[in-house]
Amino acid sequence: MERVQKKSRTSDEVENIAAVLYGVDDLRMVEWETPTPKAGEVLLRMQSVGICGSDVHFWEWGKIGDFVVTAPMVMGHEASGCVVAIGDEVKHLKVGDRVAIEPGVPCRRCDLCKCGRYNLCPDVKFGACPPTHGYLTHYCCHDADFCFKYVWNSVSSCDAV
Repeated sequence: MERVQKKSRTSDEVENIAAVLYGVDDLRMVEWETPTPKAGEVLLRMQSVGICGSDVHFWEWGKIGDFVVTAPMVMGHEASGCVVAIGDEVKHLKVGDRVAIEPGVPCRRCDLCKCGRYNLCPDVKFGACPPTHGYLTHYCCHDADFCFKYVWNSVSSCDAV
């Protein structure tokens, strides 16, 4: 891995380091843009991110089946974090909430989504599966509907993953 390359920031920007896969055996810790939550999203300060077999497979082979790393991709999809900003239309979460992340965000429009089987959605966007970025970064945005609040004093951020 190479050293983190620093960029200049304005005083209101925060450092956001991410583990980014550039290709086979090419994982780098780099400064990544801190996103702004869109409508329906929350900005999370990541607290715990697991490394799973699919992360290792992408690192070693650059692909899994039809999913091929063709552009830099943030790794990690088993994650929990703390809400630090909220986009418009988010009603069930607030700044300071600790959440576990469902890494698969479905289309919500197909028949499978509408009948409650969103895990089978053919158009699901799954974290750390090309072309969707994962969560092994200090800050990232995620769809608020797929962030699940947990009680901070009964479950650790690691247990929430």
